[in-house]
Amino acid sequence: MYLKVRVIENRSIGHPAQGIFRLVLSGQAAKIAKPGQFLHIQVSDTYDPLLRRPLSIAGIDKNKEEITIYYKLLGRGTDLLTHFKENDYLSIMGPLGSEFTVPQQGELLLIAGGIGIFPLYSLIQAIDQEKVKIHLLWGGENIDFLESADLKYLVNSGVNVKISTMDGSLGHKGLVTDLLQEMVQDSSMIALRCNNLVSAACGPKGMLKATAEICLNNDIPLEVSLEERMACGIGACLGCVCTVRGADGTVKRKRVCKEGPVFRAKEVVWDAEC
Repeated sequence: MYLKVRVIENRSIGHPAQGIFRLVLSGQAAKIAKPGQFLHIQVSDTYDPLLRRPLSIAGIDKNKEEITIYYKLLGRGTDLLTHFKENDYLSIMGPLGSEFTVPQQGELLLIAGGIGIFPLYSLIQAIDQEKVKIHLLWGGENIDFLESADLKYLVNSGVNVKISTMDGSLGHKGLVTDLLQEMVQDSSMIALRCNNLVSAACGPKGMLKATAEICLNNDIPLEVSLEERMACGIGACLGCVCTVRGADGTVKRKRVCKEGPVFRAKEVVWDAEC
């Protein structure tokens, strides 16, 4: 679906050096968007650059018909995107891709690495927290990054949050998977499992692989949102394929933009070339 959407907000948030922006778009895409999906955004009024940029949906307001996206300034494409102002129009394709399963009861464990938190925001938003208790493990480089990526929102949302930073400036010093390993070894995990515990994760591939090993070894169902470079965004170019294994053991190639980005962790062949 090709759409023109209006920019409501597009501004830097948090510490300027972190280069994190919040983009709010108004349009009909919000009516059908689901947690885990993404928009394929044209970042220039010309064909330079030719390719659109895939950005995860972080917030959905169906009543206002608004979609919120967080993005980090990483290259020419995102730099061009920062130049769009309020009431400008953007060309998008989407919403695209598969979505997270939204649990209706029990316990939900979320594991995020860096900007992998962004697609999980939309999942948190979709949860009825009177019926589902949310636990979040989030790892980042330092406190400046976490604050810039809207840690305050999480703290105010009622989610049970545990933090790790590589430099020890906030929470545990080390990897987010350290927190996950500690959690599964805690005696309280028994109660969580008895209350229909499921999990979802997004982050760098190495972090997702380690997360999948821990969760699956402890019988915790896990969905993962894969981060892959995308070109067409609709599955035609086969530039973002990954390897999965079916229930019958058959190895297949699937398109992250089309069959993903959300997959069941148990089907992903982590050591294969994606």
